[in-house]
Amino acid sequence: MENNLAGELRLGHLFQVAGLAENDVMVIRHTLNTGGLETRAHAMGPNLLPYTREQGHNNKVGRMPPPIWLNFLASSGRRARFITAFENHGEVPGEETETLRFFDLRPSSAFSAMADRLVIEWTADTVNWAKTGKTASLMPVVQIADPQTEPFPGFDSLLISYDELQAVVVDDRYRQWQTALRSVQGIYLISDTKTGKLYVGKADGAERVLGRWTEYARNGHGGNVALRELAGADASHARHFQFSILRVFAPSATSMQVDAAEAHFKRALLSRQTGHNRN
Repeated sequence: MENNLAGELRLGHLFQVAGLAENDVMVIRHTLNTGGLETRAHAMGPNLLPYTREQGHNNKVGRMPPPIWLNFLASSGRRARFITAFENHGEVPGEETETLRFFDLRPSSAFSAMADRLVIEWTADTVNWAKTGKTASLMPVVQIADPQTEPFPGFDSLLISYDELQAVVVDDRYRQWQTALRSVQGIYLISDTKTGKLYVGKADGAERVLGRWTEYARNGHGGNVALRELAGADASHARHFQFSILRVFAPSATSMQVDAAEAHFKRALLSRQTGHNRN
């Protein structure tokens, strides 16, 4: 490392600890976008590898990219959070097209202890989403978070964005949330921050709130007619949704009780007349 950087933790220091030479590593900064990795769940899940192995001719990964690819997800500003690593076993010539080439990528254990904990600061030219060698090695380490769980705020204080919902339903840090949401039936509210329209929904029976919200995290509309129409017009419209809980019920509550509460909130919030509810 250069002398004027002494005392500052850089990504290259972590390469050394992991036994990786800086020329053997490529660092990739992924962003969420329509037609690519549309949600955090896509980036954190099985969609990442097939998305990453598909590269354009002569793009930023170069003709002979390194054997280890460290994948980060862009967060606020120039910050990026580590997701996972892949081993590059070379280009697959038989899959090449006129515009694309494909790499034989396989999951790697490199930096596995840093998954969703390591945050770095990207270079000022964020449009350059792949970095190697000294440039990657000198990136500052902003944070290495403790692998602690996120405390559940309580049903009355729960208010999350769609992007946060992606993490809540799958991430181990939200185990307390998952347990709480799995244990109750309830009436929930989806607020469309783009249009101001509201949707009142219910989660009853064995599905509970966690099961119902997992559907929204998966497809953005949960099967609801009006929300499905929004998704048809704009596949990424769900990014404008905000989720909260209006009322919870014990698992023993009857469907009649839950239905009555849902109807009440639809009337009170005018979600049929001015919102996204159709019935």
